Amino acid sequence: MLKAALLAHDVVRTLGGRRVIDGVSLTASPGHRIGLIGENGVGKSTLLRVLAGADTPEAGSVTRPSDLGFLPQEMPFDTASTIAVVLDDALREAREDLAELARLGEELARIPEDSPGHRELLDTYGSRLERAQDRESWDADRRAALVLEGLGLGALGHDRTLGSLSGGQRGRLALAALLVRRPSALLLDEPTNHLDDGAAAFLEDQIRGLPGTVVAASHDRAFLDAVCTDLVDLDPAVEGPVRYGGNYSAYLGEKRAERDRWERRYADEQEELEALRRSAGVTAHRVAPDRGPRDNEKMGYGHRAGRVQSQISRRVRNATRRLDELERAQVTEPPRPLRFAAGALTAETEVDVEGAAAGPQPLVALRDVRVPGRLSLDRLDVSATDRLLVTGGNGAGKSTLLAVLAGELAAEGEVRGLRRLTVGLLTQDTVFDRADRTARDTYALSLGPARAEEVPLTSLGLLEAADLDKPVGLLSVGQRRRLALALLVARPPQLLLLDEPTNHLSPRLCDELEDALSTGSGAIVVASHDRWLRRRWQGREIRLERGDTRREGAVAAGR
Repeated sequence: MLKAALLAHDVVRTLGGRRVIDGVSLTASPGHRIGLIGENGVGKSTLLRVLAGADTPEAGSVTRPSDLGFLPQEMPFDTASTIAVVLDDALREAREDLAELARLGEELARIPEDSPGHRELLDTYGSRLERAQDRESWDADRRAALVLEGLGLGALGHDRTLGSLSGGQRGRLALAALLVRRPSALLLDEPTNHLDDGAAAFLEDQIRGLPGTVVAASHDRAFLDAVCTDLVDLDPAVEGPVRYGGNYSAYLGEKRAERDRWERRYADEQEELEALRRSAGVTAHRVAPDRGPRDNEKMGYGHRAGRVQSQISRRVRNATRRLDELERAQVTEPPRPLRFAAGALTAETEVDVEGAAAGPQPLVALRDVRVPGRLSLDRLDVSATDRLLVTGGNGAGKSTLLAVLAGELAAEGEVRGLRRLTVGLLTQDTVFDRADRTARDTYALSLGPARAEEVPLTSLGLLEAADLDKPVGLLSVGQRRRLALALLVARPPQLLLLDEPTNHLSPRLCDELEDALSTGSGAIVVASHDRWLRRRWQGREIRLERGDTRREGAVAAGR
């Protein structure tokens, strides 16, 4: 069976009065795995929703396969549903294939070959058989068990409700359901969020093995490098979105070269425009009809005047015509990209005079800490200038540890922190109380007028000026995460806790944030699955492991 391509032509989508997608076209043929990249808010998620049919464009058209599958950033299932319900829905098409093949087979056995309807029935059987083979329908139940295990969900009872699962588990379940279905076109929005190393590698292997089309918006540089055959950059470019062949590493070099070419082309054209304006103005003044002869021209003025005036008029016309042509079709100025400019991320810890005689004191000290079923840790000290990376599989207790360090989760054992210690925590889920409040107002009201004026939101390089007066409910997931980060770094704490800080952020901001983690005189603790971040980490590391249930979960190993 010939698989259909996913096609978009001149798609336009406006949100909040702004054209988020402006004339985008895309051809995604079977066998191609296309990554969508760009700054937060450029329209990656919106484009996926339009491609999926979950959102309707104001202009343009989309042609999609009938069995397309879409994974949005936020969980699509009702919290009262069970894992069994989700799996039944994922297996429904495969079971329908098998039931229909059985029915058609029985009908074929009853109808003689020379019957008028036999040929049509045989064609129907053949089409259904090809569809079942593409979906690997006979293997669907085994595949479901394999996918659940590969994504770290194998131990969960199928009677568990989605409301009882963590956010990461719900996201992985939605992803598992799509991999079980094996649709001919798969649209994924940040698919590696909440995946540990093993699950990410499993997902990459599964996606590379799909025969159909895959389009994925992702911040995960390692994923883009391992999976993609093409990348589409939605950041502003001289001729609109640019498609690059190859993976993320290949894209980086070409992207830098393309930006340099755009900047040089713009600068050269502006220089030419200025020269033409100057030439047209000066020459027009020289050809002015009321200009009399200069003293040194009087003897030959009448003889040469007509010829000279004709030559100068021609120069004026040529310069003016070239000026008009360039101004009509001039290259747009390369927009100044956002650059993370928060300065120091943490503040210096004040010396505790009473404890100074005993030597340097840790900011936070944990001893025999237990959160039943979630975390078990014998000892951890976080020093005043620590750079600590917390790694481990899903469910090992990374987010739980950060919540304990922040004082937001009660734990058994001893949790001791310095007096007057200021702590900032960036959680995985970014939620604001007032979705109708603008980003600018949310920032000012959270920090207070004085601090918001001292550290303007625009100075941090996290949100575009055009997005400051949007309600936070209309911001993308990545933009809301940027706003949450801005609130933390605008008043640097002495202890900064970051839970999966690169989730939902653009690859460029991920690089800049990682560079900034070395700044500041306070302590930073990062919990992350991000493979690129971990490869570049220069500080201390502990890995939390799921322990035996009799030892209540995780133990820590330092590096």
